[in-house]
Amino acid sequence: MEITHIEHIGIAVRNIEACLPYYEQVLGIKCYNIEVVEDQKVKTAFFLIGQTKIELLEPTSEESTVAKFIEKKGEGVHHIAFAVPNVADALADAESKGIQLIDKAPRNGAEGLSIAFLHPKSTCSVLTELCQH
Repeated sequence: MEITHIEHIGIAVRNIEACLPYYEQVLGIKCYNIEVVEDQKVKTAFFLIGQTKIELLEPTSEESTVAKFIEKKGEGVHHIAFAVPNVADALADAESKGIQLIDKAPRNGAEGLSIAFLHPKSTCSVLTELCQH
């Protein structure tokens, strides 16, 4: 698998608006995009630091995986996302090495990315997202 950089770090929050002052006023990083991803049942907010982004994830439904994460573990780091040249190829490579896939094929994510997730049961307990621009 060829990873080019850390695309973003996903952080699960109950309320994006309540978190914006910390990121913008304390850390001094400006939110440049807020977007709802309907099929994932989340609202996202992005901050850019160098080449890496911070993505806040607010559930828009109690049925979302982010809502279930917050219910079980509380707010905090949800996943790490790596940029790859081709998500489908990276999935095939990971699966050939015994990694359990959450997504068998790439799907659409925030900011127009093609994304797929690897199961934390086979990634040292870290939910891993693969992203392609």
